[in-house]
Amino acid sequence: MRNLDLSPLYRSFIGFDHLAQMMDNASRNTKQSNFPPYNIELLGENDYQITMAVAGFLESELTIETEKNTLKVSGVKAEKESQAERKFIHQGIAERNFEHKFQLGDHVKVVGANLENGLLNITLLREIPEAHKPRKIAINSPKELLEEA
Repeated sequence: MRNLDLSPLYRSFIGFDHLAQMMDNASRNTKQSNFPPYNIELLGENDYQITMAVAGFLESELTIETEKNTLKVSGVKAEKESQAERKFIHQGIAERNFEHKFQLGDHVKVVGANLENGLLNITLLREIPEAHKPRKIAINSPKELLEEA
């Protein structure tokens, strides 16, 4: 895999150093498993939902954590003594542990999660603070600025 040099972009983007760092982190060769399968849905302008198929996992075996802009979902199956007695002819239902990480955008927060019918639904909300929302800047002539001061 090639390494991208993003330094020319720094000349035209001011204050986006963290964006280049995120792109660098994403391009690293961190192989993430496709298990369990998941969907990411846009429910509204600022509402998102991640749905993960976690059939066979109990609520107590799942962990959801956020740290900075990373959401980590993991599942650890409890060891069962009767598992050794079972003899499968075909085992298509995966009962393995997993860990999946999602990079969250700025101001995206996890609002809640629920487990229903083998699907883990994680609700996300993007809340942009008033200070970061677009605002109009009035254009005043230098004469008006001097009169106000």
